[in-house]
Amino acid sequence: MSTKDGGPAVCNSCNATIQGRIVTALNKKWHPEHFACHTCRKPIDGSKFHQHDGGVHCVTCYAKHYSPRCHGCGDPITDRVIQALGVSWHSHHFVCGGCRKELGGGGFMEQAGRPYCSACYADKFAARCAGCAKPIVDKAIIALDAKWHGGCFTCKKCSNPVTDSTFSVMDNKPLCGKCA
Repeated sequence: MSTKDGGPAVCNSCNATIQGRIVTALNKKWHPEHFACHTCRKPIDGSKFHQHDGGVHCVTCYAKHYSPRCHGCGDPITDRVIQALGVSWHSHHFVCGGCRKELGGGGFMEQAGRPYCSACYADKFAARCAGCAKPIVDKAIIALDAKWHGGCFTCKKCSNPVTDSTFSVMDNKPLCGKCA
């Protein structure tokens, strides 16, 4: 065997002339048995390998020793990694703590170290409106020691929204200026 420049191919590992099959990787040439994993020392078959800290590693050793671990299952992540809440996840393990749907690396809310979709977060953790008891996920009116949706803060007598900054109170419910 000879290289493109006409000289014999020399193994990067043993510096001997290569007769027969040549492995070319990382712009160097190797005897097939010398292009080996730095971890398990077995020859790397096929075309897939990883580089790490200056060494080459077979796919199995790289996954076992260097791939990030999924916070959900503890196994190595060898494909798409989701980084969230300071840890790594398989995409199918990064799920809502309520409905268990995959969050897909998109928007989520966090409560006690667990991710939640916006609907489950609102249902489980958002403040409740004193008027309708539904979650408040946007602006709230804070009055009468409670939180209210803008449309729920209504006059006890006429049911119109109370929009003035001052209002009267009857039975711990607001009264608009007209009904007071």
